[in-house]
Amino acid sequence: MDLVEILQRPEGKTLEFKRELSSPDRVLKTIVAFANTAGGTLLIGVEDRTRHVRGIGEPLDVEERIANLVSDGIAPRLVPEIEILPWRRTSVVAVHVYPSPSRPHHLKREGTASGVYVRVGSTNRRADADLIDELRRFSRGEAFDEQPMPDLDSEALDFRAASESFASVRALSRRDLETLRLLTSHQGRQVPTVGGLLLFGKHRERDFPDAWIQAGRFAGRDKTRIVDQAEIHALPLRAVEEAIAFITRHSVHGADIGPVRRVERWSIPPAAAREAVINAVVHSDYAQRGAPIRISVFDDRVEVENPGLLPFGLTIEDLPQGVSKLRNRVIGRIFHALGLIEQWGSGIQRMASACRDAGLAVPVFEELATRFRVTIFTERGTRPVRDKRDEAILACISGSAGLLTNEIAAAIGLSARATRTRLARLAAGGLLREIGTGPQDPRRRYFPAE
Repeated sequence: MDLVEILQRPEGKTLEFKRELSSPDRVLKTIVAFANTAGGTLLIGVEDRTRHVRGIGEPLDVEERIANLVSDGIAPRLVPEIEILPWRRTSVVAVHVYPSPSRPHHLKREGTASGVYVRVGSTNRRADADLIDELRRFSRGEAFDEQPMPDLDSEALDFRAASESFASVRALSRRDLETLRLLTSHQGRQVPTVGGLLLFGKHRERDFPDAWIQAGRFAGRDKTRIVDQAEIHALPLRAVEEAIAFITRHSVHGADIGPVRRVERWSIPPAAAREAVINAVVHSDYAQRGAPIRISVFDDRVEVENPGLLPFGLTIEDLPQGVSKLRNRVIGRIFHALGLIEQWGSGIQRMASACRDAGLAVPVFEELATRFRVTIFTERGTRPVRDKRDEAILACISGSAGLLTNEIAAAIGLSARATRTRLARLAAGGLLREIGTGPQDPRRRYFPAE
């Protein structure tokens, strides 16, 4: 492990610093949260705010104590990797926790109902009953929208609406409803799945009252004054169109006059708005209660927010790389079959590309409480905030004939993986160019932006 490289990173979903082992409960909560979410590294001997390395006086004793705390305090059994890292005249203890196949883990003294924690940003959050259920489904390899609705029958689905949705693709038969997992067999009879009901249910909001979209246009940059709003209760496929139409209605239209042709321009790139809305509908956690999908249009940005954190094992940093995990398999399968999703994991990249082509900053992705938010900025010329490492990358590339990821990583003192994440973000923001056969091309080269 490269301790210098880790110390350059802020605390977040997969990293936490602790000055010492004076609060075992907090350490155990972090380890449980890492195991339940996306894994992570806990460094003991580093101040959490300043990132100053204070070190550990007796690292072997700390290593043994951590192993005993984990063994005695966490269930099901969890075995993290504990490493002692030398640092000048002292040492730091690193606890590496991998995403666990035995989720959910919990603190034994708090029990299975209140001792489960997940990682949200740089904090540990106690999981509620819905989140615990999602952890269990994830461990079993199940999706919420594949579950049967045993109290209903096949007539709960609107076959006409489903047929009309597929009309441009192929004729739909009633037998196809089971093939597409809109219906499933349960105790010898056909019943709708959760996904089937959400997509084509005749009275779907009776069972899922929050499965709708709330859209608002606000004057200025906060929610003090609303000037337009819409409540979209249509079936999801139609709701996507209505939501995009709402955003477009509040997008300023113009044109750039070039030497050869006139280029149409919108303040909110239609392709970016489309991807953000579709992602929200496809990846929402419909098991949650209390709030619908929300679209907020401000003078300087658009926010699209849906219930549900990122699927377990996924981090914000994975998104620009095209890494994707589908929460709702039935809904995702239907959207893919209808051409609304072109390729798994490509929506985020298309969103970033659309913003870059429009001269806008790269979208921002955030996990907030138990929700996920995408922010698309609409002020042209805006550039993402750059730190010293970003500036070093741009300086390294400037004047070059194109550099490989490994060459840039060596020049700025970061790992190849960390450098690749930064390069993707800078490229999405239009601050540099990348040339290669595709995102996975190991010989892809980076050049200064034109």
